[in-house]
Amino acid sequence: MRLATFNLLHGRSLTDGLVDPDRLTAAVHALDADILALQEVDRDQSRSGHHDLTTIAAHALDAPEHRFAAAVVGTPGEHFRPLRHDDDGHGEPCYGIGLISRHRVRSWHVTRLKPAPVRSPLYAPGPGGGLILLRDEPRVVLAAVLDTPHGPLTAAATHLSFVPGWNAYQLRHVVRALRALPAPRILLGDLNIPAGPARLLTGWQPLARHPTYPATAPRVQ
Repeated sequence: MRLATFNLLHGRSLTDGLVDPDRLTAAVHALDADILALQEVDRDQSRSGHHDLTTIAAHALDAPEHRFAAAVVGTPGEHFRPLRHDDDGHGEPCYGIGLISRHRVRSWHVTRLKPAPVRSPLYAPGPGGGLILLRDEPRVVLAAVLDTPHGPLTAAATHLSFVPGWNAYQLRHVVRALRALPAPRILLGDLNIPAGPARLLTGWQPLARHPTYPATAPRVQ
C-alpha cells in the first residue's frame, strides 16, 4: 500500500505562482498513492479558479473515495470565519484538507481543532517577507475507516497550527480522537512539528524519513 501526503499551497506553483489544474493532475498522478492526504486545499476560491482541488486530485488517482473537510469559510489571510457545522460553507469559498482513497470507506469522521488564542510571529520568505504577526486559523482532522485487502484500517489527514506548543497540544488531541477508531491507525499531513518531537508526543512510529522543510531547500522533516 502506497501512502502520500501533499501540501498543495492551494495548487499554486512555486516557480511561476500559477494555479494549473493540469499540472496538479500530473503531480498527483505521479504519486500513484492508494491513500493521499492533502493540505492547504481550496474549494470555490477565486485565487484557484473556483476549482474543487480534492476532486481533481481524486480523478488523477482514479480513486472512488474522497472528501474535503473545510477548516474555514472564506480566504485565509483575508476574510474568513470558522465553520458552524460540518455542512457549512456550501456555495462559499472554503479552505481546508482532503483525504482520498482507492479503498472503500466504511465511515468518515471529522474532528475540529481550535486556533491558538493569540497572534504569533511567522517568518515569510521572499520579497516583501520577513517576520509577521499572524492570527491562527481553526484546524480540522479528517479520518476514514477503510476496507483494505489487509483488513480495516484508519487513515487520517490534518494540518496543524504553526504556533509552537499549540501544535503539540493539537497533536495530542488528534491522537485521543483517533484512538476511538479501529487500529491500525495512520496519521498523514503537515504537522508543523519536527519528526522527533512528533514521535515523542504521539508514541507512534514514523513510516517515512525525509527532509521536508523549508519547501524550497528542505533540511529537516
